[in-house]
Amino acid sequence: MKIFVKAGIIILLLAFVAVLAAGFYFYDLSVARTKKTFLAEDAALKKSVMVTTEIELKKTSSEFTDDVDWLSKQAYETVGIVSFDGLNLQGYYISAESPSVNTVILSHGYSSKGLWMGLYAKLYNMLGYNVLMPDSRGHGSSEGNYIGFGWVDRKDYLKWIDFVIKKTGPDTNIVLHGVSMGGATVLMTGGENLPSNVKAIVSDCAYTSVKDELSYQMSRIYHLPSFPLLNVTSLITKIKAGFTFEEASALNQVKKSKTPTLFIHGGNDEFVPTSMVNQLFEACRSEKELFIVPGAGHGAALDADPDGYIAKVKDFTEKYINK
Repeated sequence: MKIFVKAGIIILLLAFVAVLAAGFYFYDLSVARTKKTFLAEDAALKKSVMVTTEIELKKTSSEFTDDVDWLSKQAYETVGIVSFDGLNLQGYYISAESPSVNTVILSHGYSSKGLWMGLYAKLYNMLGYNVLMPDSRGHGSSEGNYIGFGWVDRKDYLKWIDFVIKKTGPDTNIVLHGVSMGGATVLMTGGENLPSNVKAIVSDCAYTSVKDELSYQMSRIYHLPSFPLLNVTSLITKIKAGFTFEEASALNQVKKSKTPTLFIHGGNDEFVPTSMVNQLFEACRSEKELFIVPGAGHGAALDADPDGYIAKVKDFTEKYINK
C-alpha cells in the first residue's frame, strides 16, 4: 500500500513540475519580450494588413493603403516620457499640415511598434490631426521586458495623454485609436478617470480580456484546455509582470467608461473572434457605435473597406471632437 502512495505522490510531483515548466514556457512565449516568430505562420493573420511581427512586412492592395512608404516621407519628431514605474517610453509625433487642436494617439498591436501604424497615421493626417504613435512598453524603442497586453499600458497612455495636453495646450481635443492589442489598450484606458480633452475612442478588433484571448489561442493553436496551464502562466505573470490575465479586462473597463466609443471589427476575424466585439459593445455604457466589415480578417477592416472605414471614423470623431 505504501508503495502505491509513494508512487502517487511522485506522479503528482512530476505533474506539478511539468505544469510549472509549461507555465514558464508559455510566459516566455507570450508575455516576455521575445521575438514572436510563431505569428509569421499564423493562418489567421495571413490576410491582416497589420504589421504584427518583424518577420515580414505585409503589402496591401487598396487605393488608400497601397503606399506603405507614406510614413517614411513624413517629418516626425521622436518624443518620450517616463512611465509610472520608471521606464523610458518612446513615441513619434507628426504635426498636422495646418495648426490643429486635434490630436490622435495611436496604439499598435502585439509585437508591433508605433512606426508600423502608418496607415492609421495617414488617415488622421488626412483629417487634419496631429498624430502621436507611441511604442508600447516591451515594444520598439521603449523599455520593458514584458508585454502589458493593454492592462499595464493603460497607465502609460494616461501619461501620453498628459504629454499631448502639455505639448498642444489645454484646449486640445484627443482621440484614442488602437488596433488589436492596441484596441484593447484604448478600451482599458477609457475605463480610467480621463481628462475632458479625450473626446472619443476608436477600438479596432480588440479582445474582451487577456484571459479570454489566450484561452482561445491555446485551444486554436495548441488544442489544449486553458486549465491548468493558463492559470499557472497567469500566476507567473502576476509575479513577474504584476498583473493576472483575468484582471486585464477590457470588458470590465468599458462598463466604467464615459467616453464615446466606436467599435470596429472584421466580420471574418479568426485571431480575435468577432463575437468579442459584440460582447464589448453590449457592455459599454457610454455613447457608442459598432462597425463590422463583412469578410475582413484580423486588423484588415481598413484594407477591406477603406472608404467605409474612413467615413465611419470621420463621422464618429467629428460628432464629439468639438463637443
